Amino acid sequence: MLAVRQDATTNVNTYSQLQRLFCSCCWPHRPCLRRAQALNGTSLIRSSWSYILTGKYDRAVVVAKKALEVAEKNVGPNHPDVAQSLNNLAELYRIQGQYAEAEPLYKRALAIDEKALGPNHSVVATDLNNVALLYKRALAITEKVLGPDHPDVATSLNNVALLYYTQGQYAQAEPLYKRALAIAEKALGPDHPDVAQSLENLAALYRATKRDEEAETLEQRAARIRAIQR
Repeated sequence: MLAVRQDATTNVNTYSQLQRLFCSCCWPHRPCLRRAQALNGTSLIRSSWSYILTGKYDRAVVVAKKALEVAEKNVGPNHPDVAQSLNNLAELYRIQGQYAEAEPLYKRALAIDEKALGPNHSVVATDLNNVALLYKRALAITEKVLGPDHPDVATSLNNVALLYYTQGQYAQAEPLYKRALAIAEKALGPDHPDVAQSLENLAALYRATKRDEEAETLEQRAARIRAIQR
């Protein structure tokens, strides 16, 4: 992810801040990024800096999209260079609060890096953190705007919990899954499909932590709900 995280209302007002924003993500163990910069990436990044410096985020997005096109053309759609360009574009959307636009870009970057570098690579961990931070921000906004017991909050909780689960951080995921389940049951009723999904999510965590009896109870209940919906 780009190193400096700022809200859309925060001014990025020094060259050094911009340099951290777009360049500290070029890790030394990613020599492919240096190669990509040699293929027009540097000039495009500098253009993005100048637009951000003057608050022209829409123009910066246009340039970041062009940088993505250059990367895809030069190295193909499934190269780690493309993942980095996707992260750069996603971050521009994120700092403007455009989370719906940022999410698929972060996810595509994650998928590319997992396939190219392996699931245990440090770059993949960074990609997971990108998505997690986005979901956490979305959760905070959803709670503030809609209230803590809205079904959309349950969805955001499930998103954050899933990322913890994916990283094996079961202790962090479990309370989020449980809260999501409680919200769904209260807001939607005990037989709603979203409740079944929450039950299945929590059951998977119980399976992963060798609590098979508890998992089976939840799985059976979820199956009954699914049968009702058929």
